[in-house]
Amino acid sequence: MALSPAVTTLCENSNEDFLDAAKLLLTYADNILRSPNEEKYRSIRIGNPTFSTKLLPINGAVECLFEMGFEEAETHLVFPKSAAVEQLKRIRDCLASERDQRLRGGEQPVQPTAQAVAPSASAPTPSPASDSSAAASSQPVASVTPAASEPPSLSNFQHVMIYENPELQQKARSHIPHQQLSSAAEQKLTEAKEADPECKLGMEDFLLLELLKWFKQDFFSWVDCLACSQCRGPTVNSRSLSPTADDLRWGAQRVENHFCQSCQLSTRFPRYNNPEKLLETRRGRCGEWANCFTLCCRALGLEARYIWDSTDHMWTEVYSVSQCRWLHCDSCENGCDKPLLYEVGWGKKLAYVLAFSKDQVVDVTWRYSCKHPEVLSRRSRVQEAWLLHTIASFNASRQQSLSPERKKELTERLLVELVEFISPKKPKPGELGGRNSGSLAWRVARGETRKADAGTSTRTPGYVFTPTEKEKNDRLLHVRYSATKDQYCRVSNNCEVIRSWAQCAWKKESVFRKVEDDWQMVYITRTEGSSVGKISWKFDFTPAGLKIKSVSITASSQTFHSGQVCWHLEAGQSTTEFPGDGKTQSFQSLSGSSEFIVAAILGGGEGESSWQHSQLFRCSLKETEECSFEILVHLEDA
Repeated sequence: MALSPAVTTLCENSNEDFLDAAKLLLTYADNILRSPNEEKYRSIRIGNPTFSTKLLPINGAVECLFEMGFEEAETHLVFPKSAAVEQLKRIRDCLASERDQRLRGGEQPVQPTAQAVAPSASAPTPSPASDSSAAASSQPVASVTPAASEPPSLSNFQHVMIYENPELQQKARSHIPHQQLSSAAEQKLTEAKEADPECKLGMEDFLLLELLKWFKQDFFSWVDCLACSQCRGPTVNSRSLSPTADDLRWGAQRVENHFCQSCQLSTRFPRYNNPEKLLETRRGRCGEWANCFTLCCRALGLEARYIWDSTDHMWTEVYSVSQCRWLHCDSCENGCDKPLLYEVGWGKKLAYVLAFSKDQVVDVTWRYSCKHPEVLSRRSRVQEAWLLHTIASFNASRQQSLSPERKKELTERLLVELVEFISPKKPKPGELGGRNSGSLAWRVARGETRKADAGTSTRTPGYVFTPTEKEKNDRLLHVRYSATKDQYCRVSNNCEVIRSWAQCAWKKESVFRKVEDDWQMVYITRTEGSSVGKISWKFDFTPAGLKIKSVSITASSQTFHSGQVCWHLEAGQSTTEFPGDGKTQSFQSLSGSSEFIVAAILGGGEGESSWQHSQLFRCSLKETEECSFEILVHLEDA
């Protein structure tokens, strides 16, 4: 019986590892074949200890599940109703035959096959709007036999030509606030040169940083599970749905079913892989993020390439003319020039990382690792000589129409890269943290969590409101916070604007600002996985020689299910609770005090979405003038 690519890879493991993995894989398959309508057998939790220790570390094991027909659905692998049982049985029989042969003592080591594989489900597919452009720009290449998660990917090789479509680039530019980003970049460049006259960075470097920030904070959003379209409550990713003709037109081969157990209603989430469509939907996971961001880079004239990682992540690289090197750019993380983030920070076991651009394909694995021997030991899916030959063939076909000058430039760049790859780098501080994007379950299951999230969970004292000279003279301190704009307005100090909710917080623990692009809502809530969230603001008038005459506070909070929010005011030894009902509360008891703290504690809730069931300052993104939080303090001499 001919072995499938995934089973072939599985056979390359030690005999003990193969037999252990095969036993578990056969159990999964046999359970479905015996009870095809039993839902519990059609779902495998990724975080399950047996799965994570017996299958995840074994080359080819998870790929066997994908070949059987399983699909990734956030925290689980799911065998959808639409999957062909015949395919599952074929892979099952292939495994059983090899296992039986080994148990009889007839083990025959399998040599690595010279096959390339297709990208994961979230990798891009050619744009229907740009097929002609891609075809015109791509010469015929060597045939590629698809097999899950092995390099290189012919579809990525063809797909990147979509980014060169002038009409599509213009459409992308219509969404990008180019002038605003350029102005901010110019200011940052000026500040950098003032701080360091020897600064060699260019305008494009700072424009890239501004583009990353805008894309992450204002344009694109991460999707775990969509909110229910009827009750706006939480949903779970259930079995896949069949794609419509329009879904397929925009490259969505897979449609997720986000099911609300309360309403018994399904919300469709097509996994669009066409960047033109992504400019409209503006949401997805790493594949969609990298796909759309790479287009935006090309639209602004930045030389960019799409990065495919065999351990299921995608990002972008942008060439810095001023630094003469390629820069790692992860739009999901708003991260730039942190190539060791995945291996050191997330704990990924890298094997193949390939860069695809309009001009060439490059194996850039070594840029992203400081553990080259370990990576080399995992590169067993194809023969290295074959990989080099295939990439060379791709590049020869793509570069036929290039000028001699451009070919020389690409060769010189490649030589610089190869020299860089020879010496493993040491991780920088910014590369030591875990993943930010995706749900906690997603990150934990994939082993990509950070040890400490200083951005959202810190008890270190921070900002203290103390009177400015104007506020001291006026005997007044007046502060307002807008959740929509995410900024404080210090009304009593000539309407000074301070951006970001965290900037003026005294203490914060396990809270963050959540933007719901689907429902156009914004609020501060607990971080996922936390049981309690806390935030406080401190006011101290002692340095100005003043004391409180009167205090009024307006705060709003909202809870769902059994969620709870407790607001209280601390002054000296006394604590006063007050409701967060959006109504102004006066506190005459603070008269004569010189300082106080306003604090909110968030807790309670039900199920996996309990962290969302207690919210501060919830309001519509369209209500730009709405004030979510306001404190007015009248002062007098101490």
